[in-house]
Amino acid sequence: MTSVTSRTGRIALGGGCHAWIAGDTGWGMSNAGLITGRRASLLVDTLYDLPLTRAMLDALAPLTGAAPIATVVNTHGNGDHWFGNQLVAHAEIVAARGSVTDMRQVGPAETRALSGLDTPAGTFARRIFGRFDHTGIEPVLPSRLFDGECVLDVGGTEVRLVDVGPAHSAGDTIVHVPRARVVYTGDIVFAGATPIVWHGPFARWLAACDLLLGLDADTVVPGHGPVTTKRAVREIRDYLAFVHEQASARFTAGMPAQDAARDIRLGRFAALDESERLGVNVHTVYRELDPTLPALDGPGLFGRMADLCHAAG
Repeated sequence: MTSVTSRTGRIALGGGCHAWIAGDTGWGMSNAGLITGRRASLLVDTLYDLPLTRAMLDALAPLTGAAPIATVVNTHGNGDHWFGNQLVAHAEIVAARGSVTDMRQVGPAETRALSGLDTPAGTFARRIFGRFDHTGIEPVLPSRLFDGECVLDVGGTEVRLVDVGPAHSAGDTIVHVPRARVVYTGDIVFAGATPIVWHGPFARWLAACDLLLGLDADTVVPGHGPVTTKRAVREIRDYLAFVHEQASARFTAGMPAQDAARDIRLGRFAALDESERLGVNVHTVYRELDPTLPALDGPGLFGRMADLCHAAG
């Protein structure tokens, strides 16, 4: 087991750090965080729709009343980490440059369009995203971009932002609070679930795991799943190395990518939730090994996962 606590909702971590842990699991049920200083707070990520984000902000109000949210950091450009930005538009919103590129490419309209397709990809998207309400969302993009690293002062508390992407996505920010020995990882860490390599390369994600393992941090707040420790980072690293090795061997043998995804046996990683993400991960390995392979759009990627679900079902 990797979890420190199975509790959900607002969790105090010490040193002015708090986690907001989703009360359910699965696609789109993301975590967030709050770092409080003297008379100011920093919010790590908003959530996948307005009702979820509003409920979180209401639950955080006892903390933010005396330390209002002055800064928001979006860890990356997947909608479940920024679609609620309009509810904190008064704050300075910070993100890595690559994250904004992703936000511009896939926003609420594109998400709704995917779920409306009369295809296996659309059916799969409706099944995993049907719990969310994507109406009424006005995309609010970050107002401050950074490259590489950035250090913020949150009411006297030092907060380090490090862009470890492209990896999971085009930009992946980890948020480290050295004094509290806490790190918010965004989707570089999924605790108890399968990571998905939308962008890659795998080597960047493996390097990001190594960076996390080298940090002076005891508490890890993942993008999805319970508050955890570095053990979860090692598990993600092991999964990524395993999939890259298995997919590379099948690429060398001339096996098509989707056949390879069906052929790979996940062994000790089979118990991770959302195992169908293997379809995307194998495709990403194949494109690394042969950059002439065409990229898949959203429907194409979700179609790969829908195919694996059908094969498994």
